[in-house]
Amino acid sequence: MNRLLLLLFVGMLCVQTNNAQKIIGRQGQVSFFSYTSVENIKAQNNQVSSIIDLTNSKIAVSMLMSAFVFEKALMREHFNESYIETDIYPKATFEGEILDFVPNADEPQVRIIKGVFTMHGVSEQLEIKTKIEPKGDYLILSGSFETLVESYNINIPPLLAGNIAKTITVDFNIEHEPYVEN
Repeated sequence: MNRLLLLLFVGMLCVQTNNAQKIIGRQGQVSFFSYTSVENIKAQNNQVSSIIDLTNSKIAVSMLMSAFVFEKALMREHFNESYIETDIYPKATFEGEILDFVPNADEPQVRIIKGVFTMHGVSEQLEIKTKIEPKGDYLILSGSFETLVESYNINIPPLLAGNIAKTITVDFNIEHEPYVEN
């Protein structure tokens, strides 16, 4: 019986130690901006989740595509129904690794995050320059990158091609906190 209790205690300790090595972002922000001579398009999404494993510098990010908020309701409708097709492709994900990451650094660090971004059923390799700022037990990851609309098989009718930029600027800011299992 004592061995069983000892094994259970060691098992729980291992699980707690493993969880202490993970940090989670529950409400990150991602926004994008498209400039054209006809009309600028910008949107923000506050339903972005992320987890970082501090033991191996792996990161995973997931966001609901239908959670993007636009200035105009018609833009949101076109984005969800015609371009991103959120009923078919509801999420975008990123899985990668933070290169040369020092998890316990006291000072901000700028690192490259290398991984695979999947949106609209298409996966692309990305390298994203990211600022990582420690704030107590928290880490804030922020940065910006550009991506091509055509890379993700998003069909834009020729009549509307002038209304949407070929390159989209994506900004992100995700605050991570220690992961605590409920």
